[in-house]
Amino acid sequence: MHYFTPKRCETTTKIMYYDRQTAWQAAEQSRIERGVELWVYQCQYCGQWHLTHRDPALAQAVGHFKRSQKPYSRKKGFKPRRR
Repeated sequence: MHYFTPKRCETTTKIMYYDRQTAWQAAEQSRIERGVELWVYQCQYCGQWHLTHRDPALAQAVGHFKRSQKPYSRKKGFKPRRR
């Protein structure tokens, strides 16, 4: 059996929808089938439309939270020196 493989954005690896209406239809189908509420936004990298779990209106109102300016290391148990 042949399955359709959707195109994905190279940067975000999310499924690309070519217009807003198609993306909204996919979001509505997801809500009906899985009970998941999704929003649509236009990608800044590829210019196509993607789905997200975060409400874009809420993200713009609150703004993006930045990480604190403390030194960060990926090593487990690493503590930077105090100066």
